[in-house]
This record gives sequence, C-alpha cells and structure tokens, in this order.
Amino acid sequence: MALTGRTALLAALGSLPVGIWEPSWTGILAVNTPLALACACDFALAAPVRRLGLSRSGDSTARLGETADVTLTVTNPSRRPLRARIRDAWPPSSWEPGTEVAASRHRLTVPAGERRRVTTRLRPTRRGDRVADRVIIRSYGPLGLLSRQGSHQVPWTVRVLPPFTSRKHLPSKLARLRELDGRTSVLTRGEGTEFDSLREYVPGDDTRSIDWRATARQSAVAVRTWRPERDRHILLVLDTGRTSAGRVGDIPRLDASMDAALLLAALASRAGDRVDLLAYDRRVRALVQGRAAGDVLPSLVNAMAHLEPELLEMDARGLVSTAMRTAPRHSLIVLLTTLDAAPIEEGLLPVLSRLTKRHTVVVASVSDPHIARMSTARGTTDAVYEAAAAAQSQAERHRTAEQLRRHGVTVVDATPEALPPALADAYLALKAAGRL
Repeated sequence: MALTGRTALLAALGSLPVGIWEPSWTGILAVNTPLALACACDFALAAPVRRLGLSRSGDSTARLGETADVTLTVTNPSRRPLRARIRDAWPPSSWEPGTEVAASRHRLTVPAGERRRVTTRLRPTRRGDRVADRVIIRSYGPLGLLSRQGSHQVPWTVRVLPPFTSRKHLPSKLARLRELDGRTSVLTRGEGTEFDSLREYVPGDDTRSIDWRATARQSAVAVRTWRPERDRHILLVLDTGRTSAGRVGDIPRLDASMDAALLLAALASRAGDRVDLLAYDRRVRALVQGRAAGDVLPSLVNAMAHLEPELLEMDARGLVSTAMRTAPRHSLIVLLTTLDAAPIEEGLLPVLSRLTKRHTVVVASVSDPHIARMSTARGTTDAVYEAAAAAQSQAERHRTAEQLRRHGVTVVDATPEALPPALADAYLALKAAGRL
C-alpha cells in the first residue's frame, strides 16, 4: 500500500486547529481517527492489483532512431472499478534522455470485468534487445487516500536493428549495375567479362564486340553482349576489436562500418552474388552463411543488432584463419577495420599475403571528418598546432594505405557518410574489371 499526497494534506490541515485550540492527544485522535477510517474504506474499495490480467502486443523490432509501440492490455476481473497509475518499466536506453517519465507512465480506468489498453512508445538509443522489466501498478479507491501497489512481470522484447541510413544510395548504385549488365537504353555494351548473348548491331556499338562467325551464319551483323560475372562469393568481415569502439562524430566506428556493409550486401545480392558475414576480434562474434538473396539483408541486420565493440586487440592471425575457412575458394573479402598504423603494420600486414594469394581483398576504413577540419585550421597558435597534428595523422593513414596497396589490396578510406557509396563504387569497379 502507499499513502497519497491527498492524505498528507488532509492530515496537515486537520492538525492546524488541533494545534491552535486543543493541543492534546485527544485532539490528535479526533482528527486522525476519521482520516484513518476513511483510508481503510478507500483501501477496501480499491481494485486488487494481484488479480489483474496483463498481456502485451505490438512491435517486436525497430531500427535505431525509429519508434516502437508496445501495447499493454489490462484486464480487471474484480467487481470493483480500477483507477490506476501504471509505470511500464524498460531499460534506460529505451528512450532518449529526459523522456522516460512521460513515455512510461500512464493513467488508466478499467470498469469491473472489462479491459483497456495503453501504449508505451519506445525510441531506443542503442542497438540490441530491449527487454521489458516489469509493470508497476497503483490502484486507488474512490477517495484517492490510500492505494494498493504491486508489480507484474509481462515479458516482451524489442530488437533494435542497425539504422541502414545508406539505403538512399542503393537506387543509384543499382542503376550503375544495370549499365554494367548492358540492360540500359544507352548504346553501350555491358562492361562485364562474362558472355551473355548475341544481338543485332546498332550504330554506336563497339566494333570490337562484333561476332564474325555469328554474322556469317545470318544476314545481319551480330554483336556480343557481356555482363559481370555472377554467383561470386563475397565475405564481409567486421573488426569488432577495440579500435571499432572509437567514436567518429556521433556514432562508433563499428556502426559506420555496419552501414557500409549493409549497402554493399544489398547491392551484391541484387547482382546475383552470394554474401556472407563474419564479425571477429579474438573469436567469432557473428557468422552468417548460405542465405538466399531475399534473406541476406534480414539475416545481416539481425546478426548485427547484438554486436558491440570489445575492448580487445583484434587477433589478425585468427581473423585470417577464420576467413580462409569461411571462404575456401576465390572470393572478394571486404575487411572493415581501422587504418591506424600499429594494428595494420604489427597485426595484419605479416599475414595479409595468405589472403591475397587466394582472394581479392578490400580494406575499408572510417576516417574522422574532424581531422580533415583540423588540417585546414589557421589563425591562432593552437589552430596551427592542431593542423600540424591532423596533417601528421593523415600522412600516417596514407602511408598505411600505400603499404596495403603494394600487397594488392584495394583501400577505401572515407568519412562515415561517404564510406558506404565509396565501398559500393569499389565493388562495382572490381566487377567491371572482371576481378571477382
């Protein structure tokens, strides 16, 4: 049970005349006895909390930054009406800071033998599963003096998925893919290296694509059309080590890498390629293999929902060994990691040749836009020192990228917003060149 503010106010108001005219135990009893009886009657008339029936329905998934509505149904089986205040408790990261009180607390009246619904709107600020804690209910009598209080466990889980903000780039990349396939209305042949079909020559076609044998067998000039190779294997490797925990702008590097991986996966699956995912630091954190084209993206976002950076140094030897087992044949391996000099030179470079001998390797890294802004700062002594530090950091990244390129690796280094389209362009360039 719980006393209300109304009870305290009545007790305080009743104590004033007692203190003025009859400051004795008799006066105190004369005021508090009726109040206690009123509280007892109010408590008896309040609907019982333990007998209430509660259930949930609503959204079970939501993307980071979006809302999820979870509906709580309260059934009152008693003969007394329920006048209640309800707190629907969830983890703090289920709402933006400062909005929890307004979003999680509800007032509700349920007549006897009926049910009512209240909706809690979540707006999660972190990926992963958000599990409902408990529902705390205070049931008030008609006077509002004393309440019954209890809690119920009503299980529900909302899975918060990566936001995939780079989806807006997908139409333009698919248009470029159709150009490579030769399926657009422009007078250019497909830029792939896999023979597709023969068609009649039209002005503007490359004369080098004329098939003279087919032309000799028919009355019209025939040209070959080409398309990029399909059914190739792509392995996306996410580094979940300590460097992925660094924040670039408002998000961790790992989240920016996920966004780029999702755009590439969506594009590659539309191109007819097979896409797998490996998340690794010192052990496998997530592995997605063998999904059909229509199931690739849902599988990836579900696997990424639980990934968090681990404060461990990434084991490059273990990563390479795991990647070789996951992709035993020639594949495109896209490693989303850092371009910091120490992890690359001491960890990845000594074992990189094992990957490049068998696979085509792309290393994609998230650069900090603040470093680029610092490099252009001038005007004060502090600004000049900041520009010098930024220039040194950029030079180290360029040197590390050149070392990787000398090993035959394609390097993509861009800001969080620019990395997804840049990585997709690198994939399309490799496909056009027949390197997959």
